[in-house]
Amino acid sequence: MRRLKRRLTFKEVDLIIAEWEEKLYQELFMPDPEKPFHFGEMLKSMLKIREVLIYQNNGLFLNLLENFISKMHIFGMHFATLDVRQESSVHEKVLKIINEREDIFPEDYDSLSEKEKIKILTHLKPVSKAAFADDMTEDTLASVRAVKTIQEKNGEAGCNRYIISQCNRARNVIEVYALFLLGGWKKDHLSLDIVPLFETVDDLHHAAAIMTTLYTNPDYRAHLKRRNETQTIMVGFSDGTKDGGYLMANWSIYKAKEELTRISKEHGIRVVFFDGRGGPPARGGGKTHRFYSSLGKNIANREIQLTVQGQTVSSNFGTVDSAQFNIEQLLHAGISNDLFSARKVTLTEEEEVLLSEMADISYQAYANLRDHDHFTEYLTEVSPLQFYGETNIGSRPTKRKNAGKLELKDLRAIPFVGAFSQLKQNVTGYYGVGSALQEMEKKGKWKQAKNLYRNSPYFKTLLDNSEMAMKKCFFPLTETFARHPKYGKIWRMIFNEFELTKKYIFKLNGKQELMQDYPIEQLSIQMRERIVLPLSTIQQYAIVKFRESEQSGSGMKKIYEKLIIRCSFGIINAARNSA
Repeated sequence: MRRLKRRLTFKEVDLIIAEWEEKLYQELFMPDPEKPFHFGEMLKSMLKIREVLIYQNNGLFLNLLENFISKMHIFGMHFATLDVRQESSVHEKVLKIINEREDIFPEDYDSLSEKEKIKILTHLKPVSKAAFADDMTEDTLASVRAVKTIQEKNGEAGCNRYIISQCNRARNVIEVYALFLLGGWKKDHLSLDIVPLFETVDDLHHAAAIMTTLYTNPDYRAHLKRRNETQTIMVGFSDGTKDGGYLMANWSIYKAKEELTRISKEHGIRVVFFDGRGGPPARGGGKTHRFYSSLGKNIANREIQLTVQGQTVSSNFGTVDSAQFNIEQLLHAGISNDLFSARKVTLTEEEEVLLSEMADISYQAYANLRDHDHFTEYLTEVSPLQFYGETNIGSRPTKRKNAGKLELKDLRAIPFVGAFSQLKQNVTGYYGVGSALQEMEKKGKWKQAKNLYRNSPYFKTLLDNSEMAMKKCFFPLTETFARHPKYGKIWRMIFNEFELTKKYIFKLNGKQELMQDYPIEQLSIQMRERIVLPLSTIQQYAIVKFRESEQSGSGMKKIYEKLIIRCSFGIINAARNSA
């Protein structure tokens, strides 16, 4: 505004700008509840100045003003929309604590059916604003009230979405609806989208049934009507691959989206998919534009939202040139999928049956590894997993529960995938794919698998991304563990599956080298790996010495710990997408 003021000194214009400069300053540093700031009025004033410049001043400095008006339209007064996110189990605990003080539920609530509980939750009244002794409850209610404050100050666009992690039943969504009623919101003025996040393979399989329950609930359906008949649904690639392995996770997401598109259309709801895609292929990243251009027309794609996580933000969007290139790629993916998709459906019925069979085989192979007695110990002892929290680079804690022994279900996907990435094993990017393809050959279905690879852009993209994950693997780094008395079997399982997957991918595509069709990306990975491998070698040495120091009580333990953490910084920054 001050830059505009220096240029736009014309009669009438100067007074308007001076007035809004003062109002902006007041709002930023000395806000007065008695004098609310109205963004809409400011926009009207800027459009009035635009007319004065065009009709009275020959359009002088019009480009500066129009640039400013564009920024107002894009960012409003909030710069970026804030999402609120919490795990479903927290909401359940908070409601129990509120009930202990406020008696919001009948005495037999726990024994009621799911349908009866949902009915009670949709008819709750606001609770008193007296503070709760429990921090979790107080924080949750404070978040509910904060959304209203943000909207009052910045408009609805400032914060209008609440995401529920680990959503595994319809009641999880209604519990958030109930918390907003308890926090003082009126049903008719609940200007918020409640977004279920389906992450695990089981949750993805049940997603359509969960949303059908919500669409047929009168109160939630009325809420959707007020939200322009639109439902945003988030799917988590990261937790999906951690839970079910690469092929099963991606296939479960595809099938969930297909079913959710169908049932949403049946109920007259426009579904918007919000994809929790990460940086590397193991977390749903990789060739993102190829993935979207391969989806066909049977999955809703009028609007797609996706997360861009870790260092991928800076590498893909950190400069004007890279941002323009990557945004154009994504736009092109949507347009080409809409205009040039040769099929009405992504996969034929026969192809779906084949892929489903491969996903099941792949899942079983991955489950055998994941459920091995020493799997979590292997990750903790051999990888830098336990030091992830110390690097202070994650958006969330390493695990969901801070106390007790590490359980795989409590471990967050980012450190899980990141730990394997720093081991140069990238398990969730390929594990089970080789076993699935081998089984197809044994069953006499190799020709069908080859036709699927040749004819389905979706399947080819999945395997292309798998090749990218494999290209970043380097097993000589940890080969010493092949003979380890406790972890040797796990290391050999991972290595054998890697070799098996590589063998069958080469058999499918007729190539002799991973990513042979993508020489530029191949070169990019090779350049990065030359930086990363020396750091990974030092880190592995430091981890081994750290374990020895733990057993011997050596005073070098702290030094090795620092070395492990410093190497993590370097590896993540060099690899760009391993976080």
